[in-house]
Amino acid sequence: MLRELHTELGIPDDYGIDGLRSEFEEAVELVDVGPNLVGRMQRLAPAAASSWQEMQAAARDDGIMLLIVSGFRSFEYQAGLIRKKINAGQSLSDILAVNAAPGYSEHHSGYAIDIATPGSRPLTEEFESSAAFEWLGENAAKFGFSMSYPRQNPEGFIYEPWHWAKSR
Repeated sequence: MLRELHTELGIPDDYGIDGLRSEFEEAVELVDVGPNLVGRMQRLAPAAASSWQEMQAAARDDGIMLLIVSGFRSFEYQAGLIRKKINAGQSLSDILAVNAAPGYSEHHSGYAIDIATPGSRPLTEEFESSAAFEWLGENAAKFGFSMSYPRQNPEGFIYEPWHWAKSR
């Protein structure tokens, strides 16, 4: 299935063989954790879901609102994100700096979450100037979460202050 998706999308055959980008299997066991900003139900692996809900409640107790933008993504959903961008005229190299190829997105694991907060445009570097980002920097590790893609990350992805994952 992955080979077919990669071929359809034009993903180079050598994508990921440099060892910089990890492969992820699709999570099998998932639980609902609430709707995202556009009302689409989001799911996470049970351990990540529990930790996310605890972290979200702790932040709320401190006056910080953490909102989920994206949780688990299937291989096909990831391919759809890339298809949309290709159809909009973006180059594949630009897309792959932002979106991992199917099979390589941390979101497949069910342990990754994109986080937003009111007053900050979602999925932008603007998030790093928010009180939510500051709170995450001080508290996320207590719940097993860390920012996956800091500046100059070894995977070569753009800086994503909104993308956090629970350690397994």
